[in-house]
Amino acid sequence: MAYGFALPLRIAQGFFALLDLILLSYSSNHWANGYRYAGISPSEVNFMIFCSAWTLLAVAFLVLAPVHFETAAHKYAILGVEAVTCIFWFAGWIALAVLLGDIGVRYWTPAQVAAAATAFGAIEWLLFTATTAMAALHVHRTRNHHSNKADPAMTVDNRV
Repeated sequence: MAYGFALPLRIAQGFFALLDLILLSYSSNHWANGYRYAGISPSEVNFMIFCSAWTLLAVAFLVLAPVHFETAAHKYAILGVEAVTCIFWFAGWIALAVLLGDIGVRYWTPAQVAAAATAFGAIEWLLFTATTAMAALHVHRTRNHHSNKADPAMTVDNRV
């Protein structure tokens, strides 16, 4: 089983998604139970939690589909999942950064944790920007071919 450069990127994407999920869950819980928002956490924090959960599902699809479910690993499906996830992360970390800039994060721990999650969200966006560009290049390079398979260089298992 040969592993290319895709596996370390997928591991990093999964790690930062799980890290963001943990940090934002803590922040959301304390935000909702705190004195500032009367029982609800901000929608920006909730959207970033959604981005983390979506990313865990997307990474599972992007790792498993090309190896075990070749029909589901259509090159346009992979490009679509990559692009949507990239857009979600961009929108999420920008919105949370704007919120945190408005309220300030100096002495309130849930806001400081959300600020750390914002930084990790920006890293996640950069990772997905790179893999989206690679998927788009593969689609562009194979636009005249009748094969709809995923890029063998981007799969975890190069037997494809």
